[in-house]
Amino acid sequence: MHAHQKTRPSLYEQLEALPEGLIGEILNGQLYTQPRPSGPHVFAASELGYELLGPFERGRGGPGGWWILQEPELHLLRNTEVDVPDLAGWRKERLPRFPRDHRFTMVPDWVCEILSPSTESKDRKLKMPIYAQYGVPYAWLLDPVVHILEAYALEDGAWREIGRFAGAALVSVAPFEAVTIRLDGLWAPTE
Repeated sequence: MHAHQKTRPSLYEQLEALPEGLIGEILNGQLYTQPRPSGPHVFAASELGYELLGPFERGRGGPGGWWILQEPELHLLRNTEVDVPDLAGWRKERLPRFPRDHRFTMVPDWVCEILSPSTESKDRKLKMPIYAQYGVPYAWLLDPVVHILEAYALEDGAWREIGRFAGAALVSVAPFEAVTIRLDGLWAPTE
């Protein structure tokens, strides 16, 4: 190898070099990018985060004991398996302190992916199996276009659907069954 030959940047170096506004993930050894999400997607993520933060993070009207974060960078394998769920939650006893940098290496206790037409296939076919492989106990898929929430629990390494809710349903589902969420509060009024 000649001294002037540059080694190819690692996938994680490529991810770090992405332009502002692109979200990068490394799933099963491949780099995936997506632009910033749509209005209904951002609205659903913000509203669901708001619904969960008070009761589950701050203990207002709920049990507390959780951290609820938007778009954390999960390093299920450091710099190698890098997933960015729309929302993730950790029980505080499992994650008593936050990492100093942006890499969360502790597997979350819950993840939520907000589906969009461009990411739904990746979320279902790539990310859900990865979350199962690394032992995430609960996963939600929220579709702000067709107004559906699917909730899953991990059993013997595979996802089992524990609830499917639509429209304006009142939802109490694990791991956040201590409160009731009005689903229609998550759907953006669109033009």
